[in-house]
Amino acid sequence: MRNEFLSLRWVAAVLGKKEVTDFALGQVDGVHALVVTRFDRGSKGEKLRLEDCAQILVKPRGADYGGKYDSTYEEIAEIIKAHSALPQVDLARFYRRLITFALIGNCDAHLKNFSMLEAPRGLRLSPAYDVLNTAFYKNFSREFGLELLGKRRQIETLDGELFRQFGVAIGLNPRTIDTVFEDLKRGVRKAAVLIQPPEAEGQDGFVNRFADIVRNQCLRILGE
Repeated sequence: MRNEFLSLRWVAAVLGKKEVTDFALGQVDGVHALVVTRFDRGSKGEKLRLEDCAQILVKPRGADYGGKYDSTYEEIAEIIKAHSALPQVDLARFYRRLITFALIGNCDAHLKNFSMLEAPRGLRLSPAYDVLNTAFYKNFSREFGLELLGKRRQIETLDGELFRQFGVAIGLNPRTIDTVFEDLKRGVRKAAVLIQPPEAEGQDGFVNRFADIVRNQCLRILGE
């Protein structure tokens, strides 16, 4: 819970609050919990159409839910271009979000973590959800969730040039790509205070370890 709460706070600070599902710490039956608001419900509680990318691509779940990893980030981009009411806007949002997931060490960004949501003008990319710094855990795979530019990649191999190449490959123009990187740099500076370790915390403390991963990723991908 602590990891997901900090991950969501940091991503919301970098991308903007509206880009992330509403969340808060609370209590459920007297137990501390992360409370997430469903974004697939309307103001009167009505259910809105929501389809994740595994459903759209008809990926079988299987006994181990492996279908959600059987794809590429390019395929998600194609879904957005084919089904979004504002494809170029949502394509840039997806691109910005994917880089941010890499910055925070979220190696589990699979098909079911990207969805198309019913909106007044048609289907749109939903807010980000289920965000976790998985690189924090030593026993968790450090392989980025899906194939990127033709291969599976360890999170430590992701850098700015790779993501710029990916942006071109999915159809973004160089100006948009440059804007995304500048926006992310500003967002990372804004979010820095959220991962500032407490003075009394040791080097092996939770925030210190969390922050080290994020800083290393930001240095490699954004150059700062």
